[in-house]
Amino acid sequence: MDIRGLLTRCAFPEPGDQPLALGVSGGADSVAMAVLAAEANLCFEIWHVDHGLRATSHADVARVEALADRLGVAFMLRTATLDDGPDLEARARAVRYSLLPERVCVAHTADDRAETVLMNLLRGAGPTGVRARFDRVNRPLLGLRRAETEAVCRWFGIDPVTDEHNQDPRFTRVRVRRELLPLVADIFDRDPVPILGRHADLVGGLLDWVDRQVIDLDPADVDQLLTAGPTVAGEALRRWIQQETNADHPVDAAAITRVWSVVTGAVRAAQVTGGYRVSRSQGRLSISVASDHG
Repeated sequence: MDIRGLLTRCAFPEPGDQPLALGVSGGADSVAMAVLAAEANLCFEIWHVDHGLRATSHADVARVEALADRLGVAFMLRTATLDDGPDLEARARAVRYSLLPERVCVAHTADDRAETVLMNLLRGAGPTGVRARFDRVNRPLLGLRRAETEAVCRWFGIDPVTDEHNQDPRFTRVRVRRELLPLVADIFDRDPVPILGRHADLVGGLLDWVDRQVIDLDPADVDQLLTAGPTVAGEALRRWIQQETNADHPVDAAAITRVWSVVTGAVRAAQVTGGYRVSRSQGRLSISVASDHG
């Protein structure tokens, strides 16, 4: 197997004073990330979060620890207690990132990115959502496909963990992966993953320009928003609302349209996301919990 060739398509962060932190669940993608980091002679640690959701979670911990031993790197375990129920995927992600180090490396592949782009697009998440950028983590495997990470595991002689949640149609991502993307590939007779990746890159280039416009823009100042116009102001509002409300997903376009009506003075307040509303007073916007959620 051409491991060197795969490494040229990886984007591991530059080594610093501390070992890289690799978030390893035990699945094929994260195991392959650890193997590739070792092949690149990087100094790293393996971090594993046990959510306690699966009957095999203790066995999964042992398998990831055995991988760390085999690679000769430190194993860092963090545990959490989660109950099954609504928003499980989002709750598990939030807990996981709260327990992992800042700038941890996670094993998102080109396939994962395509799924995220499509999901955010259909949620109306706007350009920021389509770009599918996660500033809180490093994603060194975006240049690889899921089939390639599985091949790395076979080459290394390891059987990765199979998470039954990745087969559960309750989760939107699972249905996008198993139903929607294959349907798109069948209809258009081409692989949509690289197309969605290129689209995200193109949108990202446009957003780099938007970033430069909004850097000094106060998203609560109505006059500044009106001067900037709907496109730039809309992205400034989207980022402000997501930050202030700690929303799991980018704020959808419908919410931004409602807030723009507040900016222009058509209405005094508008609902946004997660039980919050944006209101206007004396030329300033503010975010508060809506009264029916208080």
